[in-house]
Amino acid sequence: MQSEDKLCVVVLFGGMSSEHEVSRVSAGTFVDHIDRTRYELMTIGITKEGHWLYTEASSAQMADGSWEELGSNMPCVLSPDRADHGMILFTPAGQVEKIHVDVVIPVLHGLWGEDGTVQGLLELAGIPYVGCGVLASAVCMDKAVANALFDANSIPHTKWLSATRWEIESDPEGVCDGVIAKLGWPVFVKPANAGSSVGITKATNREQLKEAIQLALANDRKVVFEAFVDGHEVECAVIGSDPAVATRPGEILAGAEFYTYDDKYKNGVSQVVIPANLPEEKLDEVKTYAAMAYTALGCEGLARCDFFVEHGTGRVLINEINTLPGFTPISMYPKLMEHEGTPIPALIDHLIALALERTEKQHG
Repeated sequence: MQSEDKLCVVVLFGGMSSEHEVSRVSAGTFVDHIDRTRYELMTIGITKEGHWLYTEASSAQMADGSWEELGSNMPCVLSPDRADHGMILFTPAGQVEKIHVDVVIPVLHGLWGEDGTVQGLLELAGIPYVGCGVLASAVCMDKAVANALFDANSIPHTKWLSATRWEIESDPEGVCDGVIAKLGWPVFVKPANAGSSVGITKATNREQLKEAIQLALANDRKVVFEAFVDGHEVECAVIGSDPAVATRPGEILAGAEFYTYDDKYKNGVSQVVIPANLPEEKLDEVKTYAAMAYTALGCEGLARCDFFVEHGTGRVLINEINTLPGFTPISMYPKLMEHEGTPIPALIDHLIALALERTEKQHG
C-alpha cells in the first residue's frame, strides 16, 4: 500500500457540516491533479454521521456520494498518538494496521473541518497538514470574532453587530431595535459559525429580521448582523506566510440577487471574471488588504479573502476569510491561482511544501 520513496499524503473529505457535498467535489480536484509520481495518495471519507472510512473511491464516486457503499472501504482513524504518526486501519480480518502519514490535506469545509477541530487533532498527532492552524481556522470560522479582529487591526469592514442566543431570547425586540438603529435596511443576518453562505438572509423589514434571526439560530448559537454594502463582491487568493502572497482579485457575476450557496457550488450559473472589473489601483488596494487581513488573523498555507468595493465611494471593505476555500471546477481560489501562473498540480505541490516547512519550523 505504501511506497518507500514517495510522501504519503492523506486527503480528508466529506465531514459533518452543511458543506459535506461540496467537500466531496473539492477533494476530487486534489485526487485528480496530485502528482502520483511524487505522492502516495490515500483518501479518508467522513460520513455526515461522523464515521471515518479509508476508501479507494474515484473522484466521481466521491462527488456523487456512492463512495460510501464501496465494499472495499475500511474503518479507520487518524491516531493522536505521536508514536503512530498516521492512520490506524481496521481490516476486515479483524486486524489493526498502522500506516505512516507524511501530510494531511483536510479538504473539509465548514464546521468540524475548517474551524480548528481537525487541525487540533493533527497538531496532537504531530502530522503536517495543509492550511491554517488551529487559532486562525477557529477565528475565521467565527464571523463575530473575525470582525472584531478586523476592527482591531484597522482593516475596513462593514458596520456590524452580534448577539448570542441568550441575548436574543432575553430581549428579542431590544436586539431588533439595536440592529435597526445601527445598521439600517437592508441588513444581512448570518449564523456566526455555519460556514459558506448557509443560513444567511437579507432582511428589509422587522418581520423579515425576526425570521432571519430564527434561521440563523437554527445554524448556530450566535448571530452576526451586517449592514448592506452596495458594491462589487470580489475575492483574492492568498498563499503562504512570511510573507503572505495575494493574487489580484476576481469577481463572480452572480446569478441571483446575492451570491447564494447554490450559485457557489451547485448550479454553476455564476460567471467568473479575472481580474475583477475594477481600476488597476483598486485591484492593487484589494490585494494589499487581502494580505494584511490574512496576516492579521494569523492565517498560514492558504485562504480566500472576500471583499466589497463600494459603488460610488470606491471603499474597499473586507467581508470574510475562508481558510479552506472551495476547489470545485467552478471555485474561485484555484482559478485565481491558475490565472497568476500556478496550475492546480503545482499549487498542490506548493501547499504540501508549505505544510512540511511549517512543521519543520515548529519542531526544528
